[in-house]
Amino acid sequence: MTAPIRACDEHGFFEGDACPACEQQGETVLSGERRRRLSKFASGALRHFPDDAGIELDDAGWTAFDDLADAVAGKYDWAGPRDLAAVIETDPKGRFEWSGADGRADDDSDPSGGRVRAAYGHSVDVDLGAADTPVPDTLYHGTAPRNVDAIREEGLRPMSRQTVHLSGTVGGAREVGSRHADDPVVFAVDAAAMERDGRRVVKRGRATYTTDRVPPEYLELLEE
Repeated sequence: MTAPIRACDEHGFFEGDACPACEQQGETVLSGERRRRLSKFASGALRHFPDDAGIELDDAGWTAFDDLADAVAGKYDWAGPRDLAAVIETDPKGRFEWSGADGRADDDSDPSGGRVRAAYGHSVDVDLGAADTPVPDTLYHGTAPRNVDAIREEGLRPMSRQTVHLSGTVGGAREVGSRHADDPVVFAVDAAAMERDGRRVVKRGRATYTTDRVPPEYLELLEE
């Protein structure tokens, strides 16, 4: 179940019953259901259907925050720029990135007048650029049991997305796999070996890593 978003006058948006900084209850900004719907539409517009949403992405996936806010308002009559900003700031997986009006990336700034993009997950053609964040030696990929044989033979491929998505933990991979099966399995990915062999792995968001492809020799099934 998606948690609602609340706002503290002093410390901004948060999820949960009380502000983690001052323990004040604050005011409700979005219910859990409205948060889920708004997040799904915004991430879909930035990743998959910008034209249908009425926004334009540049080569790196950026669009004007105000344009996305207009698209959101056109979709939901209850949603405004503050609601969109709340979803972006509190997204638990770091699905969104923004830069302020001065062009400076700032996760704590007011995004109005700035730009926003999806941090990963695109099916439209964008170039997110390189990232210098260190990558763990081992990453993980969760999937349905029915896919095991094909993955052992062909490795991991992007399919409908631009890149393969990997998780930083077994639990995160299992959560992803549970979207496709009630009993997901998890592959360990030798990310250190991939990087030694010149295969770039990049961190996107808070706990997601992307790469062009994972050949079978870098994979080990952890559980049936």
